[in-house]
Amino acid sequence: MFNKETEYALRSLVYIQRQNNEGHRPGIDEITEAIDAPRFYTAKILQNLVRQGFLLSQKGRGGGFFFDTDKAALPIRDVILSTEGDKVLCGCGFGMKHCDEDHPCALHNQYAPIRASVNQLVSQTTIQSLAMGQQTSVYTKITHK
Repeated sequence: MFNKETEYALRSLVYIQRQNNEGHRPGIDEITEAIDAPRFYTAKILQNLVRQGFLLSQKGRGGGFFFDTDKAALPIRDVILSTEGDKVLCGCGFGMKHCDEDHPCALHNQYAPIRASVNQLVSQTTIQSLAMGQQTSVYTKITHK
């Protein structure tokens, strides 16, 4: 459903939060091994997440990636919007530019409630809740650590 950038971002953030919960700041090599993702692509994604303020990083001894504990929990919707824009959460199921209640595509009436459910799920689910196991996780490597 999501592109690879979003998948790696979400998997990385959940892993980082789990490690932070244990008092550890993971580095890029540890993260990419744990989530089974390419190192350089994931590093670029994490760099963008730091730049956008979703995450912090520190170099050197005791460094790694970590969340600002003073910030509110991070809805996965915010991450999706930052990596993909709103098309995946608001767009037409057929990919049409002008699909709405007044001018619906052939799939509109069936797809609209599904899109609304996905939006509700990603708005209510946070990286922190996934890391705490409060939601069913699809991150096999992370959940079996």
